[in-house]
Amino acid sequence: MTSDPLLVIVVKGYPRLSETFIAQEFLGLERAGLRLHIVSLRHPTDKKTHPVHDEIWADVSYLPEYLYQEPLRVLRGLLACLPTRGFWNATKLFLRDLLRDPTPNRGRRFGQALVLANELPAGQVWLHAHFAHTPASVTRYAAVILGRPFTISAHAKDIWTSPDWELSEKMSEADWTVTCTATGRDHLASLAPNGQVHLAYHGLDLGRFPAPERSRPRRNGQRASDPVQLLTVGRAVPKKGFGVLLDALALLPQDLHWHLTHIGGGAELPRLQDQAMRLGLASRIEWQGALDQRAVLDAYREADLFVLASRVTPDGDRDGLPNVIVEAASQGLACIASNLSGIPEFLRNDDTGLLVPPEDPRALADAMARAIRDPALRSRLGSNAMALVRQNFDFAHGINQLTGLFRQSWSQQ
Repeated sequence: MTSDPLLVIVVKGYPRLSETFIAQEFLGLERAGLRLHIVSLRHPTDKKTHPVHDEIWADVSYLPEYLYQEPLRVLRGLLACLPTRGFWNATKLFLRDLLRDPTPNRGRRFGQALVLANELPAGQVWLHAHFAHTPASVTRYAAVILGRPFTISAHAKDIWTSPDWELSEKMSEADWTVTCTATGRDHLASLAPNGQVHLAYHGLDLGRFPAPERSRPRRNGQRASDPVQLLTVGRAVPKKGFGVLLDALALLPQDLHWHLTHIGGGAELPRLQDQAMRLGLASRIEWQGALDQRAVLDAYREADLFVLASRVTPDGDRDGLPNVIVEAASQGLACIASNLSGIPEFLRNDDTGLLVPPEDPRALADAMARAIRDPALRSRLGSNAMALVRQNFDFAHGINQLTGLFRQSWSQQ
């Protein structure tokens, strides 16, 4: 092969404020010399973007979000693919999947795959899916139609809410799968003993998260006029555990003075605000909504303590290693988080952070009270975590791994 193929990456939605790590990866791959084309299953819904999105050169195309909205594109895809052997192979695969998952979404994925296969850019291309659920289904069907290999990046929700049979079959057929936590890697490897599953932490672009230039005030929660500034960042969705955090805040001793800032959008915001009102916390909480990366960085630098009460939802959804924890730590900000999934791979209790059991407001309240009262503890935890970020979580490590994996596969084609 004389040159690298065009890397066609299928994502669920683009751009998204909550998926900075994906945009960061795209830019890193481009800087490493790879050519990208982004294919999104959905149009963006966020009104803002991050600066990194403006720096990505790749063209972006959008598949029909619902097939009935663009029937001519779907029909053209069907007519173009129908005469090929790959179409019939993919149809058999789709029907087998449909028997196990008889949902409208399954049919939508196959229709989107027909459009993707028909509208791929000319020349040599390589198909890669970001997330092992819907994007990987569309990518897999398209790859079978075209008779081409594909690869997968898996993350968190897609790992823990997808049926084991589907993950196993996708990974067995993929050239390789990469994921971002050791916990996720071990689970996926157990489902695909014949597949290649690699670990590559997302890390941070430290050029966007330089070390803070000044130390934090030594607040200890004793002055009502100067409360300890708590920060939490994330979409208001069940797995983030913001309801648990509010319950924990209500358990804090009355003599402690604190103020919480939440950054992030999400459908649960009204319910959380009602909960804060019922608990008598509304005057001590600021809901800032979704912000771009520069504003979030400013918030990390102004805060005294970062808290994230991640939990496992009834359908199995959970965080992996939330990037916001690594971002906060990059600013020397002490972190308290749940002892869950990949979080302990970064936060070591009483060393680089404080860990508490998920779904335990009392344990979380006790950890927060300890950290609020003790600025020296916060300083030690934050300094240790910041050193760990700069030593082991530079995103260049993960980009080098991915680039190597892609080029190794391409050299074998």
